[in-house]
Amino acid sequence: MNKYSLTEKQILAYKDYLYTEERSSGTIEKYLRDIRAFAHWLGHRALTKDAAAEWKEQLSIQGYAPVTINSMLAALNGLFRFLGREDCRVKFLKIQRRLFRETNRELTREEYSRLLSTAQAMGQKRLALLMETICATGIRVSEVKYITVEAAQQRRAEITLKGKIRTILIPGKLARKLLKYAEKQKTISGEIFLTRNGNGLSRRQIWAEMKALCKHAGVASSKVFPHNLRHLFATVFYKACKDIVKLADVLGHSSIETTRIYLVTSGKEHARALERLGLVS
Repeated sequence: MNKYSLTEKQILAYKDYLYTEERSSGTIEKYLRDIRAFAHWLGHRALTKDAAAEWKEQLSIQGYAPVTINSMLAALNGLFRFLGREDCRVKFLKIQRRLFRETNRELTREEYSRLLSTAQAMGQKRLALLMETICATGIRVSEVKYITVEAAQQRRAEITLKGKIRTILIPGKLARKLLKYAEKQKTISGEIFLTRNGNGLSRRQIWAEMKALCKHAGVASSKVFPHNLRHLFATVFYKACKDIVKLADVLGHSSIETTRIYLVTSGKEHARALERLGLVS
């Protein structure tokens, strides 16, 4: 491999490596997008640690959020490790763990219900059921393909991702709705959520349909994306059982620290907790 520049051939080789590591298609897509952004910025200059550090600084100057910068650096550092260029790796920005989520990112149960009723009213039954499925099970959008007729019949789905296998239970009411929908679509077996051509729904399509729906439902677009349904599931699940270890297993997290991020309360909730302390006379 060329030691002094970054080529498309190297990027494609890394892509193949990520597939062998069983990374999700969404993760691979994001990694490649970030790496190509760096490659475009780098141009024909030498691939060095100084160059990588300069790009990190440029991202900050351009106004990228620290969390976003770190996710981009993670993609880049992974590539450097693959290329045997550990000398180019750059440190992540140090970020204090957030105490609460911003209100403009917090999807409430009332807003979730409004999204469902709006989708139903607009005749978008597939989208409504899809959102219910993600929110009622806590699955990732990349795991929708595991919601099959067979899984609905057994009321459980076996999900294989990142080299791990976990079982997701499907609530009885949801299982019945899934089977009823599959029957209307004449889907006898396999994936339930399909396009008109019989293909599985892509992450991009699900995202686009949800974004289009939020305008009609009167819900801020900043709150409407598939992963926020997973966050809502995590919040409601934890309030019901108060067991973070069990929640981590359900969500498929290897680290409880990852699960803690899902349980960060909203700014309003945090403010109410401070008011209840009664420390101001």
